[in-house]
Amino acid sequence: MPNVNAPAALDLTRGTGGARSRSTVSPDGGLGRPFLKWAGGKRQLLPALLERAPANPPRYFEPFVGGGALFFAMRPRRAVLADVNARLIRTYQGVRDDVEEVIRLLRSYPHEAKFFYRLRATDIDSAPDAEVAAWFIYLNKTGYNGLYRVNRANRFNVPFGRYASPNICDEPTLRACSEALAGAKLVVADFESAVKDARRGDFVYFDPPYAPLSATSSFTSYTSAGFGLEQQTRLRDTATQLKNRGVRVLLSNSSAPSVRELYATGFRVVQVSATRSVNSKASARGAIVELLVE
Repeated sequence: MPNVNAPAALDLTRGTGGARSRSTVSPDGGLGRPFLKWAGGKRQLLPALLERAPANPPRYFEPFVGGGALFFAMRPRRAVLADVNARLIRTYQGVRDDVEEVIRLLRSYPHEAKFFYRLRATDIDSAPDAEVAAWFIYLNKTGYNGLYRVNRANRFNVPFGRYASPNICDEPTLRACSEALAGAKLVVADFESAVKDARRGDFVYFDPPYAPLSATSSFTSYTSAGFGLEQQTRLRDTATQLKNRGVRVLLSNSSAPSVRELYATGFRVVQVSATRSVNSKASARGAIVELLVE
């Protein structure tokens, strides 16, 4: 889960060899497919997001990368992808740099509860990136409802899911994502630090932990309890600073009154409909209104 007490920026950069000469929309029906399921993922909102995204930005920034749906749809030539979840960023690095080893490992992992709990208990942080990626992907595909949740000791604690035949090793998607990540700089960092070098003409997409719709809302139960109004305000201020220096900004959030108030001045806000299927409570899934902010 996101931790607002973010670590110092950790640069996991690889050279840009293999990067595309221009930003393109990926070929699978025009919408690229992430290799992870992610709570709050934006694949269903891609048409609305792509409509508002510049076609060929010099650089693409996504500080709350999550499943990276917009990134994989746009496939920008140069990108900075960041998150405070170091295991998530290491998973991206493993897929980018050693996708065949990730695939080899996933092929060997059986879909069974005993193996799931043994792998879940593994002290994965000392392993190579490819093993971290395979660990993360397997648990993501086989854990309950695709959730990523850890306890105070940073141990993954989602139970085994009820899937008949999950696609644990989606080889074409993994290889396509590895190729798309070739020109990406991967950073473990807080959102403000991740975009500090964005310049005029660059494009920044913010998809933060959503503001709760109500005091008892379960919609954002997958997010850290620490991303509250103070952090949402700091995010608004960061977006304002970026816009003032000519950076193109797009942000998504819930339709909570606090969000509407934060972006009432100096931004364009539009409502979109989304269906949320990744939630710990079935009653919290379904069509809801979200906001896109420019």
